[in-house]
Amino acid sequence: MKLSLCTITYRHHLISMNDLALFASANGFSSIELWGIHAEHLSSQPNLNAKWLKKHGLTVSMISDYLPLHAPIDELQQKVMRVQALAERWQTSHIRTFAGQKGSVQTTPAERSLMVKKIRQICQWLVGDQKLLIETHPNTLADTLESTISLMKEVDHPALAINFDVLHIWEAKSDPVEAFLTLEPAIKHLHLKNIASRDQLNVFEPANVYAAAGDRVGMVSLFEGAVDYTDFFKKLAPKVETIPGSLEWFGPNPDPVLKKDCKAIQHFLNHQKEVMHM
Repeated sequence: MKLSLCTITYRHHLISMNDLALFASANGFSSIELWGIHAEHLSSQPNLNAKWLKKHGLTVSMISDYLPLHAPIDELQQKVMRVQALAERWQTSHIRTFAGQKGSVQTTPAERSLMVKKIRQICQWLVGDQKLLIETHPNTLADTLESTISLMKEVDHPALAINFDVLHIWEAKSDPVEAFLTLEPAIKHLHLKNIASRDQLNVFEPANVYAAAGDRVGMVSLFEGAVDYTDFFKKLAPKVETIPGSLEWFGPNPDPVLKKDCKAIQHFLNHQKEVMHM
């Protein structure tokens, strides 16, 4: 499985892109998931690009941004064009965003219709093999399996895909394995993270995650939390091996955790492959 290191992990760290690339390549990662604001800031360093990253044996798997679906159409288009340019610089075809800023239940039919129209418009602006990946995430139109399925059908565009966040699917009380199999044709990327218990899920709320002094209690290593990743990988091993995934760590001391989890996933999947061929 091709695993990415997320630069958002280091949102409160003083560390260079070069150091991140060195760490990623030395610890089993094959790519970098580049946070949109980091990609923007790296624009002032033209020597840092896909060609440079390739020297480290790495690629950029995805630009993770927040396209302003609430903004006027011309402002939205300007933002999309900017992110497209960043994606081209780093030679990735995947652009991640959220489907709005309001949960599906709280969204009126008129509001949903407008969001669907804007998401379809973004897909129409994309070129070549570029894909818009909607992340399964609370307080968006992709906050439940049912709403995500409906959203894909409503937008109905080949450039629309899904960034399947395993924990958030579980948070919505869907079985991650069954949800994956349902959404599989549209899934182009996985987000992998875990929590000690369901009553601690609030630590992943954006306001807390992005705060330097935010609470990190409950964030745990991938195979040590409430989401059963052993079951997930065991049942989906042949399928997930062909889909890139990111270790989305928001907690403290990222290096040892990422190193440990990257090694654990690869070891588990290799073992499953051996078992299947016995």
